[in-house]
Amino acid sequence: VWAQIQRKTNQSVKFDRMNNTFLSMASIGDFDPLNATIPATKVEITVSCSSWKSLGLFNYFGRTEVIDNTLNPDFVGKFILDYFFEERQNLRFDFRLEKSLGGIPGKKCGTIIVKAEELNNCRESVMMQFCGNKLDKKDFFGKSDPFLVFYRSNEDGTFTICHKTEVVKNTLNPVWQAFKIPVRALCNGDYDRTIKIEVYDWDRDGSHDFIGEFSTSYRELSRGQSQFNVYEVVNPKKKGKKKKYLNSGTVTLLSFLVDIEVTFLDYIKGGTQINFTVAIDFTASNGNPAQPTSLHYMSPYQLNTYAMALKAVGEIIQDYDSDKMFPALGFGAKLPPDGRVSHEFALNGNPQNPYCAGIDGVMEAYYQSLKSVQLYGPTNFSPVINHVARYAASVKDGSQYFVLLIITDGVISDMAQTKESIVNASCLPMSIIIVGVGPAEFDGKSTRTCWSRLYVRNSCSFVPFRDYIDRTGNHILSMARLAKDVLAEIPDQFLSYMRTRGIKPSPAPPPYTPPGQPIQTQI
Repeated sequence: VWAQIQRKTNQSVKFDRMNNTFLSMASIGDFDPLNATIPATKVEITVSCSSWKSLGLFNYFGRTEVIDNTLNPDFVGKFILDYFFEERQNLRFDFRLEKSLGGIPGKKCGTIIVKAEELNNCRESVMMQFCGNKLDKKDFFGKSDPFLVFYRSNEDGTFTICHKTEVVKNTLNPVWQAFKIPVRALCNGDYDRTIKIEVYDWDRDGSHDFIGEFSTSYRELSRGQSQFNVYEVVNPKKKGKKKKYLNSGTVTLLSFLVDIEVTFLDYIKGGTQINFTVAIDFTASNGNPAQPTSLHYMSPYQLNTYAMALKAVGEIIQDYDSDKMFPALGFGAKLPPDGRVSHEFALNGNPQNPYCAGIDGVMEAYYQSLKSVQLYGPTNFSPVINHVARYAASVKDGSQYFVLLIITDGVISDMAQTKESIVNASCLPMSIIIVGVGPAEFDGKSTRTCWSRLYVRNSCSFVPFRDYIDRTGNHILSMARLAKDVLAEIPDQFLSYMRTRGIKPSPAPPPYTPPGQPIQTQI
């Protein structure tokens, strides 16, 4: 089934089963292209199944959890899809939204159901803890093994599972561990939406016994520990049969703590600067720059692989640096006039001021260096890593973050020193990207693994450029693929540093008001 979703700024979608199309349903809200994040919103895909035919052991593949011994699995795991307003996105399902499953001729094997709901752009998470008191005894030889199951109500009145607590064994007065859940998953950002909590007694065979249930909302829970958050657990069947039935125990909210999930852009808006440095391999293994076979060959018709990697990454990251002045370094060459070997030299020839104006300035300095230095060796990374680390070590307050791009053609010669430098840099506000060019084997994953246990955090990425080369010879596409992949990890590495240091983003400055224009205030 192909479902085509029209991207409009003021409409969401509803699936029409008869025509296999999506119809206008409800307003998403005003879309501001200047302030919106990308993607503008997300869609959550929920999968549940019913009445599966018992075939013995089931094998589950994908990203959901495994649920044992049940023919009606209701998965907590979700599939989050990016939803873009400005694009037409085609979704293909190899089954209908609700379809009978086959497998045994002449027998019904159950159905599979897929639901989609637009996710509210809510960045809050909440840490909650609950306890139970005097819950019903369900086990013949013991008490009960209670656990909680949380459900979010949907727009159509149905419920979707969003969390399960752990099982507390053999007690009628359990205290469950505190857990953290995105508010988006709990109520999709709607504070008054019903949240249903069911209480079960765990059984080894998967036929968990229902103790009872109660309902609340995020707004009620946000009152925290109080008389308002002590809930009677009610079993509707018992209540209907027994006149004197009151409840099957109570569940009490012990704590409720809200945390706003900050993003990479929150820090950028607050003024954090990204400082970009490039270091280029000038070792002799790259070949004579005057020969077309060299990785440094300056063709009048196209960029060499060093230039492509530099331009691909640099042109994106330069927009996060306000002055766009970038240090550009080289290593592994003999320098004029005395021919000394250097593993940390300025491409512009000025060691006191290695900054170049923009990526175009870095490219020009790179080309000029090829004309003045002699390619030599060995391939030592640690000097350029330590160079950037010295600057990063002097600014740990979150106002600046450093990104070092190393472009190389071969195996690291000073491996022990490089390991130590990367491990030391992992506690600093910096990330290291190493791009391998040329045909040489460059096993970055195994190289990184050998010292990953010593990391304070993951701050180093390895990629071979050859994996991104477009087979049709489209260099623009090759560069775009490389940039997307190597920069994808930077925001997470950045946030990891800020979190470990407890650094919060600074408030964003007020919007710029042109001279002579009145300052707008909200009444």
